[in-house]
Amino acid sequence: MKNLFLIGLCIATASASSMLAQDFSAGSTAKSWNLYPEKKAFFKAKVVDPLCTLTGSCPDNCSSGKRQLALLRLSDNVMVLPLKNSQAAFTGAANELQPFCGKDVEVDGLLIEDPELFARNLYQLQKIRIIGDTKWTKANRWTKDWRAANPDAKGKGAWFRRDPRVKAAIAKDGYTGLGLETDEAFIKEWFE
Repeated sequence: MKNLFLIGLCIATASASSMLAQDFSAGSTAKSWNLYPEKKAFFKAKVVDPLCTLTGSCPDNCSSGKRQLALLRLSDNVMVLPLKNSQAAFTGAANELQPFCGKDVEVDGLLIEDPELFARNLYQLQKIRIIGDTKWTKANRWTKDWRAANPDAKGKGAWFRRDPRVKAAIAKDGYTGLGLETDEAFIKEWFE
């Protein structure tokens, strides 16, 4: 019984220590966005397709940009979810990671963690490089990729106002996403 208790205590201690937040700020040159729970974070990781990692559904080349990608942190095997790149819009993380699919990389950016907000291991990628390389790749290519994929959507203003996918979704379900009739009533009540 005493041995069983000691084994349980060791497991509980190991679990608790692995749950303590690690400090990844050493070596980071990330620029702050002044977000409440942000912390600079520089670490090594493998670029993975999270659906492949979690379910075994593994298309070639991390699904060639059709899925979100993740960082499997090498120091503790934690899956970190990059939700944005270094640009102002909350876009682009998958575009930035796609060329590094399946590779071990170093990343620098901002880690968002707040247990009260249920935010864990959310990441804003600012730069990335293959482990051992000296040159960083800035995480800012999303807008260029979007322009290349949407050559007929030229014009001024925010990209999403010209994006064919966004326009099609609005035409089908309205601005609120609740249907055209609901949209019409909402606009009439609030803006006329």
